[in-house]
Amino acid sequence: MDLALLRTFVTVHRAGSFTRAAALLGLSQPAVTSQIRTLERQLGRPLFLRQARGVTPTSIGDELAHKAAPHLDALVEIAETGLDDESSLRTLHLAGPPEFTAERALPALAGLTGEQGRGCALRASFRNAEEVLEGLAAGHHDLAISTARPRGALLTATPLCDEEHVLVAAPRWAERADSGLPRDKAAAALENLPVVEVHESLPFVSRYWASVFDSRPDASGTVIVPDLRAVLACAIAGAGIAVLPRYLCAGALERGEVVTLHEPAVPPLRTYFLVVRTGTLAMPHIARAHEWLQRAASDWC
Repeated sequence: MDLALLRTFVTVHRAGSFTRAAALLGLSQPAVTSQIRTLERQLGRPLFLRQARGVTPTSIGDELAHKAAPHLDALVEIAETGLDDESSLRTLHLAGPPEFTAERALPALAGLTGEQGRGCALRASFRNAEEVLEGLAAGHHDLAISTARPRGALLTATPLCDEEHVLVAAPRWAERADSGLPRDKAAAALENLPVVEVHESLPFVSRYWASVFDSRPDASGTVIVPDLRAVLACAIAGAGIAVLPRYLCAGALERGEVVTLHEPAVPPLRTYFLVVRTGTLAMPHIARAHEWLQRAASDWC
């Protein structure tokens, strides 16, 4: 079987579209379509179901991708780095949410770039969960950190750690929200307070309200900034209440720059996953990064 055809097939499988696969491969869309048809004729089975927007793999297509993709990735790794493992500089492409990746993952992986890590270069991208998984599936990243567990056999996810969310604000707002109030009264006391969030949909506040108060917040964003570190800075400045990961605001809580507004019996948690393309943990530099992050996460929980 022609390896070029397999490479095109795996790229289409990961991209979910002939058009996106053509762009990734530097080929025309007719060329990609022709190669897939050639492979389907050789196998005597359809590999994709054509749809209005993209393609969906058949069961045979999924099985072939599961078997072939790890070996093709390994061949690409050999071609890019050479055969001398001791002298080759491997590059790890990591993707994840900006705050967690910057505050947790990158410091934990810093040692990989030195002598102990045998010269692994590191490239990081900040993306949301959907973009992270799409980029990983398409081959843009080697290792991803995601708050969403992927479906299917193409990607393999390993739970990394749980992140506790806390409701905080500058001390001057504490009088408006007595942390000792019962759950129903606490929710009422927090209504109509200004909110600092990362998006107009209030994803963190809404998740907290649903988990702790079993309701939806009666509020709108006063300050919207697309980074939790900026949310913390605004909360410290007194702009309003915010729901933040405990690891991110622990220092501010200790210094009294913000206070906890409510202490639920069971705090809301969000799970992070380490995600790779199935089979790529056979590559030493990806396996080392995966192991280092898991080891570091044991101290984060």
